[in-house]
Amino acid sequence: MRGELQLCWNGQFGEVNFSESCSYETRATFNLAISLLHSFEYIEAEKAFVQVIDIDPDCAMAYWGVAMSIYHGLWAPPKPSVLKKGMKLLILAEKLPKSEKATHYINAIGAFYKNRETIDNQTRKERYAQKMESMYHEYSDDTEVAIFYALALRASAVPTDKSYSKQRNAGKILDDLFKNEPNHPGIAHYVIHSYDYPELAKLGLSTARRYADIAPNSAHAQHMPSHIFTRLGLWNESIKTNINSASSAVCYAESVSTGAHWDEEVHAMGYLVYAYLQTGENRKAEEQYDYLKSFKKIFPPNFKIAYTAAAIPERIAVENKNWEEASMLELSQIPGLEWHKFPWQKSLLHFAKALGAIHTNNLKATKQELGLLKFFKAELTTLGDTYKANQVAIQVQTIEAWLEFIKGNKEEALSQMRYAVAMESRTSKHPVTPGEILPADELLADMLLKSNKPNEALDAYELNLQRRPNRFSGLYGAALATKHSDNIEKAKFYFEALLDLTQDSQSMQPELKEAKKYLQQNVAS
Repeated sequence: MRGELQLCWNGQFGEVNFSESCSYETRATFNLAISLLHSFEYIEAEKAFVQVIDIDPDCAMAYWGVAMSIYHGLWAPPKPSVLKKGMKLLILAEKLPKSEKATHYINAIGAFYKNRETIDNQTRKERYAQKMESMYHEYSDDTEVAIFYALALRASAVPTDKSYSKQRNAGKILDDLFKNEPNHPGIAHYVIHSYDYPELAKLGLSTARRYADIAPNSAHAQHMPSHIFTRLGLWNESIKTNINSASSAVCYAESVSTGAHWDEEVHAMGYLVYAYLQTGENRKAEEQYDYLKSFKKIFPPNFKIAYTAAAIPERIAVENKNWEEASMLELSQIPGLEWHKFPWQKSLLHFAKALGAIHTNNLKATKQELGLLKFFKAELTTLGDTYKANQVAIQVQTIEAWLEFIKGNKEEALSQMRYAVAMESRTSKHPVTPGEILPADELLADMLLKSNKPNEALDAYELNLQRRPNRFSGLYGAALATKHSDNIEKAKFYFEALLDLTQDSQSMQPELKEAKKYLQQNVAS
């Protein structure tokens, strides 16, 4: 089972002291494996646990560690082959001598791996969380038990629960631990995941700013702070941390295979493009896309790569209201990526194409794209992926609303668009994405503005900015709405905010020219 670690630089991944490691000579490797696991460096974590097994084949917790390394609770559900592998590892671990606490750890994750043929993924995640809760109460003084319980609790939260009760509870546990363990990578990491929501993001800001320093050699640790920065519209901080993440990922990829690119680099690029677009740095966003298209070898070809490869060109087109470009988008050809396996990601392309067709008055093309979106929704429903099916359902609802609008049925269109906003407001974003291709409430505001309802449009734009602070299009839309309602002071406020947001860019976007012109004309007001 020998694996060879591929770590960049000095291997700084935070401070961990796991009490259930096995022989003394494997303790350092075991703690490194736990540190890697806590920063979702899953490939290298598995290798490190395998090295422990090679030295100490009777270490039951090392088999647990491999099973944990292939269980990605916050990511896509494991494939059947992964579940089968996890179960085999746990069967081996169950036969080995171990402590009572180790037995509890193994039984807990076993609740996820067992009965995979008859029990759905969500129920098994909840069962794992329940087992870890029992451990948490029994071993109340064990930091690692508390951390793994908090992660299991967070992973068991359903996206439709807008009370965020599980996330809040997990965050509270971790916040208390962080006071005494300020260099622990898992605590910092899972705080960010617990608070990665507009309503909670401020609770995670100080920790987000700390995490990258705790584990400087982890590409994922460098990236994760941008989840909070994105929620709060702190674009320059997001740009900096994702540049660092991509650089760390390049280092790792080169150590594995010369000329290859790792999914963590691509993931960081997705958040980087989003931040660039919000600061008016279109040229830099396009450079990232050109760079992505140059990749000849990417590993592993998974949902993260598919999402980013689909989202980057769509964002560049629709964020800039380049509807002609949006209507002609095609899927990026990514080496090794089988697009038929990713209907949600493909829907992003066709949603953008539908918006492009609508705004270029191509009714026939709009209907074709709408038909494809409905097909993807049905496919995801059949696959049992209700979350992603709902995401596509919001896209379908949005396009149907805009179809009514271009047909001249404005009130019906607005009613349908408000329903799309309600659907989106009840659904949390997926961790893979920095945000929607275009938010539903921003699209509602655009429709209201086109309907000559500037005051209602402003309400929608401001709601959008509450949920997504410092969005370029949100600020510009709010400025435009107040301008059309002759609210000079408020228009000046939003135009000034837009210019402040983009003050470091060299952009010549028409929105910025308009902002400068308006402020010059109303300087004495």
